[in-house]
Amino acid sequence: MELLKKQITCAQNIAYLIMHINEQGYSCTFGEAFRSKEQAEIYAKQCKGIVDSLHCKRLAVDLNLFNSDGEYLVDYESYHAIGNYWKTLNVNNRWGGDFKDLVDSNHFEMQDL
Repeated sequence: MELLKKQITCAQNIAYLIMHINEQGYSCTFGEAFRSKEQAEIYAKQCKGIVDSLHCKRLAVDLNLFNSDGEYLVDYESYHAIGNYWKTLNVNNRWGGDFKDLVDSNHFEMQDL
C-alpha cells in the first residue's frame, strides 16, 4: 500500500509539473513513464540507465520539452528552472539534471525511501 501512495503522489506532482511547464510558455510530451524490468536490464548493459530504475516502480517519468515554436529542447539550461520547481513539490523528488554520473535533464523522479 505504501508504494501505491507514493505512485499517486508522484502522479499528482507530475500533473503540477506539467501545468507549471505550460505556465512558463513551454509544452511537453511524455517520454518514458514506465519501464519493464527487462528493459531496465537492457538499458543498464548499454549504460543508458540502471537496473533498479524508478521507472519500473512508476515513480519516474521523462518529459520532452518544447518551446513555443515547437522546437524540441534537449539542453540542460532549458530544464533547469523546471527541475528546480519539481524539487519543491515534494522532499523526495529528484531531478535528473542534478545526477553526477549521467546527467538526465528530462528525468523527474520520486525517491522510494
